[in-house]
Amino acid sequence: MNRFEGKVVIVTGAGSGIGAATARRFLQEGAYVVVNGRREHKLHETIAGFDAAKSLVHPGDVSDEAYVKRLVEDTVNKFGKLDVLVNNAAMAIFGPFAQTTTQDWRKVMGTDLDSVYFASREALPHLLKTKGSIVNLSSASGLGGDWGLSAYNAAKGAVTNFTRALALEYGSRGVRINAVAPSFTSTEATADLEKNEAVTAAFRDRLPIGRAATPDDIAGVIAFLASEDAVFINGVILPVDGGLHASNGQPNFLALLGQG
Repeated sequence: MNRFEGKVVIVTGAGSGIGAATARRFLQEGAYVVVNGRREHKLHETIAGFDAAKSLVHPGDVSDEAYVKRLVEDTVNKFGKLDVLVNNAAMAIFGPFAQTTTQDWRKVMGTDLDSVYFASREALPHLLKTKGSIVNLSSASGLGGDWGLSAYNAAKGAVTNFTRALALEYGSRGVRINAVAPSFTSTEATADLEKNEAVTAAFRDRLPIGRAATPDDIAGVIAFLASEDAVFINGVILPVDGGLHASNGQPNFLALLGQG
């Protein structure tokens, strides 16, 4: 399947996890892919085994406005256009709100929210020319609250509504803008959490599919939303959560009563 043959894609946060899987998915489907992240050696690992002529390693911090401008400019200068932007770069700081410092707050907002604004602003003039697409990474945490993730909830909630607002403005002009909202996904960033049996058991209990997502599970949905297969999908925040949001939040009565 070569849905992206000749297309040019930027993936931020592509050094590991969902970003790395997404970059590889686009490369597998024929795209030219620009991979961004803070760790250059990890970006080289992402594109290893693919045609070097079809990728560009572009290390940098997407919370830096000037850097993001260079990222988009360098992409267009090298490949001549831009068709897809995947705003994936993100981070979270866990802990009680009372312990969340201004520095913590600014760090999360810079990486998770400012970067989406900067990249979208710089990319949209080019995407208007190609009738392209943006796929943002929201989260289950952008659709509701969590204990101990107030800054992350705020940032991802903003990404959710920012996606909808841009979709309203740009849909009639040929640019589709959507987001995916994953739940717990097994990545480098969650490795320590997954060592905690209580945490993994709690997620298994809440996820009807019975396991965490893999980065490839999410990457496939991102590629779908960016493709012509999703030509009439715009402004959607698509939960990729194994059925988490199918629940109204009440406990599993069948399990509690020994019937499930």
